[in-house]
Amino acid sequence: PTAITIITLSIIMGTILTMSSSNWLMAWIGLELNMLAILPIISKPKTTRASEATIKYFLTQAIASAMMLLSSTTNAWQTGNWDILELKNKFSTTIMTLSLMMKMGAAPVHFWLPEVLQGTTLQTALLITTWQKLAPVTLMYMISNNIQPALLMSAGLLSMVVGGLGGINQTQLRKTMAYSSINNLGWTIMIMALSPNLAIMNITIYIIMTTPVFLMMKNTSMKTLQNLTTTWTTSTAMTLSIALLMLSTSGLPPFTGFMPKMLALNELITQKLTTLATLAIMTSLISLLFYLRIAYLIMMLTPPMT
Repeated sequence: PTAITIITLSIIMGTILTMSSSNWLMAWIGLELNMLAILPIISKPKTTRASEATIKYFLTQAIASAMMLLSSTTNAWQTGNWDILELKNKFSTTIMTLSLMMKMGAAPVHFWLPEVLQGTTLQTALLITTWQKLAPVTLMYMISNNIQPALLMSAGLLSMVVGGLGGINQTQLRKTMAYSSINNLGWTIMIMALSPNLAIMNITIYIIMTTPVFLMMKNTSMKTLQNLTTTWTTSTAMTLSIALLMLSTSGLPPFTGFMPKMLALNELITQKLTTLATLAIMTSLISLLFYLRIAYLIMMLTPPMT
């Protein structure tokens, strides 16, 4: 219990330290504290898979941290300022954006996320897809004025495509949730270029929707799509809720998930970026495919209630 308390406090403290700091070094220390504290949690199941996931997570996060230090040091060297809001150097901004995208698991540096989620428990997967995204998203929000919009939009669009295409072929629910997370991060990053507040709202709604999905999966110990069809008999309400939450995450009206996507598209069209808005809708259709498949498996392949 003592170890668990220390680890939990470190994870919370690390994120809060990063989110509340105005200095790059303090933000970096917060992220490091957070990363070191979550490693024992990922490696808790004594399996080779969990150890592999821990090493993959550690290496990617360490590389991202190194890039973050490089970026902030270069900026401090050029401007003489460690302030987060003063990230004016073009090179520093690009490296920092890539580093933050790597930390949160957005394309093109997303490769670790599905693998790590597949190697851990559902609880840890929930922690990685929700809490661990708060600090990097906050930092990106703080420097959003200095990042080139083209970089954010192209990365966002790429994440949407990767998230959509990657999720289609999956039978493992944790990997599906990982690609769903990449897809949603794509929306967040893309709209960060135009309206950072909307991006924060998008990620918040995603976290609120994805948390109950993971908790219900844990409760019914679902691992694969096959499990979805068998849990209906034991927990009907829960399985139905998962189907509805999946549809909501896909951004289907009249569910909650539709609202941030609609506002994002509205913002894109207002800024005369109609082509980008069209591409975003197209990629959203790709991801709708695997969300609908999950909902279909739950709704159609289950025996009617008597």
